[in-house]
Amino acid sequence: MNAIDALQQGARMVLSPGLRRYVVVPVAISAVLYVVLLGFLYAYLPGWSDALTRHFPSWLHWLSWLIWLLVTATSLVITYFTFTLVVAFLASPFYGLLAEQVERQLGGSGSQDERRWGQLITDSLGREWQKLSFILPRMALLFAIGFVPGTQPFMPVAWLLLSAWCLSIQYLDYVMDNHQVSFADMRGLLWKHKGQTLLFGLILMPLIVVPILNLIIMPAAVAAGVILWQHHYRTAS
Repeated sequence: MNAIDALQQGARMVLSPGLRRYVVVPVAISAVLYVVLLGFLYAYLPGWSDALTRHFPSWLHWLSWLIWLLVTATSLVITYFTFTLVVAFLASPFYGLLAEQVERQLGGSGSQDERRWGQLITDSLGREWQKLSFILPRMALLFAIGFVPGTQPFMPVAWLLLSAWCLSIQYLDYVMDNHQVSFADMRGLLWKHKGQTLLFGLILMPLIVVPILNLIIMPAAVAAGVILWQHHYRTAS
């Protein structure tokens, strides 16, 4: 089972009658934040692009159109990735429950997690904070590197790879958290299957930015993470 097949199966599962009720709240949260995001981009993205391109050296002015395109692409990647982080933080308790139900539908016994609902919410938010503590410093470092002269043309590729890896961390972690796999051990498991992990994130990247579609892709990615856990990561844990 590869990442593409897992995501296709995950999308079918979250749209099925038995699981749709676990998707309603995360989709509602995503929809509200998505409207806010569109308004934010409309208001500020042109100004960001113009301001950044003015800082490039004069010998690159003849490439201003390409630089503007790269800056815009980088801004979109950063903004949309931030959007997924915020949605994941707010919806994490529901995504954890969704992962549990997907695993049961796949014939697994589930995680046998006996935490109360209140404790589950607290622990889920704590786990999201661990992810943010790992991701945000790396994003900040890459953002700072982007101001080093000569690095700008490479920034979109660097952001693409970092975002893909972090997306895999985000959506493969729900099932692992349900199985009490520590955050450090989860990162180790993802690294053992780094090809599969990076492929999963790269597949998600273009889909997560498509309006409306991304509202379904996020819960589908949670389900896909469960499928990949059963076929790859569980055996390495």
